[in-house]
Amino acid sequence: MVDVGAKSHTERSATAEGFIRMKPEVLEMIASGSHKKGDVFAVARIAGIQAAKKTSDLIPLCHPLMLTSIKVELEAEPEQSRVRIQATCKLAGQTGVEMEALTACSVAALTLYDMCKAVDKGMVIEQVRLLEKLGGKSGHYRHDAQSRRLNMLNILYFARLREDLGQDQEDLELPAGVNTTAQLRDLLMARGEQWQQALSTEGLLVAVNQGVSDWNTALSGNEEVAFFPPVTGG
Repeated sequence: MVDVGAKSHTERSATAEGFIRMKPEVLEMIASGSHKKGDVFAVARIAGIQAAKKTSDLIPLCHPLMLTSIKVELEAEPEQSRVRIQATCKLAGQTGVEMEALTACSVAALTLYDMCKAVDKGMVIEQVRLLEKLGGKSGHYRHDAQSRRLNMLNILYFARLREDLGQDQEDLELPAGVNTTAQLRDLLMARGEQWQQALSTEGLLVAVNQGVSDWNTALSGNEEVAFFPPVTGG
């Protein structure tokens, strides 16, 4: 464990976010409060707060900290068929609270999955990351909107795909190991049966940066990728 005894006590805070994607009908059930297990957001929020306080028990060599504030927020995002989770942790101490914020997000998402897995086992937890960190020798860090876009894909769904998937576009951070349009399609299809059926359509077309492409087209981030069904004529 790193010796932080010589560090000065300063006000420190960290904010993290994460997402959990699910079927639209499951998101509606959660948002409306009709889940038979009760208020899913409330339980996940409490789980995130408890997890932040127990981070040193979960992460090896992590300092036990006396947190002065833990805030966990969950928000439904129907357009992307997902829940956004944001956690902020604060203290006055000698080491930062980044891991506490990240742990709160992760456990809140896991709790949400656990409560809803009976109706959607294909939920995907994604993009858990540090948004901002204040205090300490390293000063202020912010994962701002511009830096987020550097590795982001803007994905568009046209015609019947838009109806089948319940959305017309989304922004997705390019995951490690996804380097081609075919690998991107495989990643999206792994979200569940609804996505498999929509994106396995025979003759499905893909365009990158508004130009028709093939399934071996390389992706590096910061691209627009459009999926659309085959065009037919009379």
